[in-house]
Amino acid sequence: IPCRYVSPLDAIVKDVRVDYHEGCDVHCRSSRSIPPAAEAANTAEATIIVAGLGLEVEREVLDRNDLLLPGFQTELINRVAEASAGPVVLVIVASGCVDVSFAQNNPKIGAILWAGYPGQEGGQAIADVIFGRHNPGALPMTSMQLRPNDQLGYPGRTYKFFNGTSLYPFGHGLSYTQFNYSRKNDSGISLPIKVDNHHLCKLPSDKANATVNSHCPSISVDSLGCKEEISFEVDVTNVGKVDGDDVVLVYSKPPKGVADAPLKQLVAFQRVYVESGKTSSVKFSLNACKALNLVEKTAYVVMHSGEHTIVVGDGDSSVSFPVETELQV
Repeated sequence: IPCRYVSPLDAIVKDVRVDYHEGCDVHCRSSRSIPPAAEAANTAEATIIVAGLGLEVEREVLDRNDLLLPGFQTELINRVAEASAGPVVLVIVASGCVDVSFAQNNPKIGAILWAGYPGQEGGQAIADVIFGRHNPGALPMTSMQLRPNDQLGYPGRTYKFFNGTSLYPFGHGLSYTQFNYSRKNDSGISLPIKVDNHHLCKLPSDKANATVNSHCPSISVDSLGCKEEISFEVDVTNVGKVDGDDVVLVYSKPPKGVADAPLKQLVAFQRVYVESGKTSSVKFSLNACKALNLVEKTAYVVMHSGEHTIVVGDGDSSVSFPVETELQV
């Protein structure tokens, strides 16, 4: 139990004068308190809505029936946002997944901040982000059964395998600034890897994978003492007006034709602080077997011959280059 607890309201009142209204509790079984909250938003210069879940509705012994906010919370958010005369910030306090696509598509809601379950100083952290004292970065995620099953209409899980459309893809996180990437050397990398014993070479578990014209299509990484390195340098330029941290994410993509392979997988990351208008260089040195391997459905960890791809970043600002591996017997 913390010695004190700073709620979002405790912290926000330190910065601005606040007209506070409790719209409802977590279950939000009644809409009676919504009109006063909407009326207050109509006369405010800006509105902060704090909504979400709690241990009353999500914990080990409680199953949720859907991903929606409980009760009238969605109506509360929409009505308050509609009545607001100024900018609206929605703060989601929750541990599990919550479908906030209605808020994402609401033009009156200018920002959505996911806060998890805040700790002792969590309210202060929320206020620091809202008022621009802290520039937030990205968060990771994980899951269980991963690969998609097209016959069952199952799209797969996690950024590695999910082949649907994500509202917030892995690595997504808005900032008060914007970063661009560039690589100092645009050429690809050729990586011959010596295999001492041809018996270590193996066909993939699915022969459809064996599309690479090689005497050694793939090899179990556990059998290969791999010391080859993939070294490169990336320039990170802050093209916005605010200083901030950027989490530089590095992914690898397997050669084309490898069945059941991940779309991409995170192999390295670095956090770098870049002042507005400045550029910082970030160096990476990746062990080839660790960066380019994949786990087959049979649970073997293998690396394939062929053209892999290293991708730095996401979206339009990302940069990529090929890495050609040849397993030489």
